[in-house]
Amino acid sequence: MLSARLYAFIIALCRVGTGAAFGVLICTVLIQVFSRTFLPSSPVWTEELTRYALLFLAAFGVGLSFRNGDLVNVDIVCDLLPLPVQRWVMFVSALLTAGFCLILLSPAWMFVSIGVLQTSPALGVRMDFIHAVVFILLAVLGLFAILRMIRIIAGVSEGKAEDTTKDFP
Repeated sequence: MLSARLYAFIIALCRVGTGAAFGVLICTVLIQVFSRTFLPSSPVWTEELTRYALLFLAAFGVGLSFRNGDLVNVDIVCDLLPLPVQRWVMFVSALLTAGFCLILLSPAWMFVSIGVLQTSPALGVRMDFIHAVVFILLAVLGLFAILRMIRIIAGVSEGKAEDTTKDFP
């Protein structure tokens, strides 16, 4: 019960992060288009904020994409295999993904810490907040890979992409 709630919370948190980043992206692009069309000059900060919003959109969305099977997969090969072998291949794939993410978390954190010394040119934001996107992406992707492994071991999942249509009424 608790693990299902925690899993749902992580999914909801990623959805909120993805939605917020997408909302900022849409608003910033609309401001940019409006100002370029109807004003004598457009604000410089819109291009920078658009880039940052796109980065955060990818960081929060990558775990959801991994869960839904929207990332690049070679499903045709896996679908030809017997079900026990499919589960094993998906488990090993998730294990390699999680391992890769965990290995890169420490260098990503060093990259974040470098940003303390820098600020963005147009927005004046400390770059460690922007560099954190790399850490978030690796942490979210690694977390969803670990969750997939747990779900395979628990027998809740075959390791394939989850059907997300049941998430909505």
